[in-house]
Amino acid sequence: MTQLSTPLCERLGIRLPIIQAPMAGGPTTPALVAASSAAGALGSFGHAYTLPEEMKKQAAAVRAASDRPFGINLFVAPQPAPIDLVHQSAALAALGPWYAEMGLAAPEPARAPYAPDLEAQLAAVADIRPAVFTVHLGDLGEQWISRFKTLGIRLGASATCIAEAQRVEALGFDFVIAQGGEAGGHRGTYLRDPREALTGTLALTRLVARAVKIPVVAAGGIMDGAGIAAVLSLGAQAAQVGTAFIPCPESGAPDAHKRAVLAAREDDTRVTEKFSGRLARGIANRFLREAEAKHFPQIAFPAQNALTGKLRTAAAKAGNADFYALWAGQAAPLARALPAAELIAQLEHETIAAIRKVASFIKE
Repeated sequence: MTQLSTPLCERLGIRLPIIQAPMAGGPTTPALVAASSAAGALGSFGHAYTLPEEMKKQAAAVRAASDRPFGINLFVAPQPAPIDLVHQSAALAALGPWYAEMGLAAPEPARAPYAPDLEAQLAAVADIRPAVFTVHLGDLGEQWISRFKTLGIRLGASATCIAEAQRVEALGFDFVIAQGGEAGGHRGTYLRDPREALTGTLALTRLVARAVKIPVVAAGGIMDGAGIAAVLSLGAQAAQVGTAFIPCPESGAPDAHKRAVLAAREDDTRVTEKFSGRLARGIANRFLREAEAKHFPQIAFPAQNALTGKLRTAAAKAGNADFYALWAGQAAPLARALPAAELIAQLEHETIAAIRKVASFIKE
């Protein structure tokens, strides 16, 4: 029987070298995580904006549905100092007309804290004890790394350049996620200017695999088995796949987001800071195009995310793709609307087929 596996699969307790990417803000539901893990991949929660008790509730739901390993991801970027009204006024004024267009009251100033307490979230991870814990937008202190390792949790962190990958290795993480510029959602950059850390997935995967000794997971623009085979050949031991899971019925993404991904063309995505205050890639809708073209003012992440929150929520409920953050990677046109288990089965079949096709080119 043909089996697709890598040493990292064995370390993480998964059958396939596929990680269902953690996507914060709604797409990664317990149903998606459980289905992905049960199908042989590593299902993963994106809990950047999730309160600790809800994190525990969702983990319990997955464990009730599957006994397979799953992962949790958190954003670990430091919170900005409280931003006073004077420094928020320009951003509020820029958003006002769009709030009015959606029938909403004028946007209110963001109030600190702008996101859930990170220490409380980390404590919840320790209580949940997932098989895998990964971080984005930064790294962890030695105390937390030691605690999680003592609990038997495997640790990973995103890197968008060699310096970040080497830091992840030096801190003792079990693996590094090489996030190429094609990736949808927030750039994981924290040691450089994110706009200067947009190296493509193929180049970055190879560079990182040569620069560190810990296993590498490739992320960004990987939508099918050919993409997985490509990064495995470059030295990655798994592929982290996000956009491909957005159209799944188990995904919590709004229907407008799912439709946008399925209708996307290869040049439809852009990077922007205007939704959240942090550089992220998504399908260019009216909000993204106009805010970027007019250089709309913004405040720091995640306070800017709080400012646009009600607008995005209202747009999602109304099925209006103009004002919702349609996070997606550059290979979105390869998306297909399949249940998670069927998608993972397809990815496995396609990866094996792609590897065999390349092997057939060798003539002895």
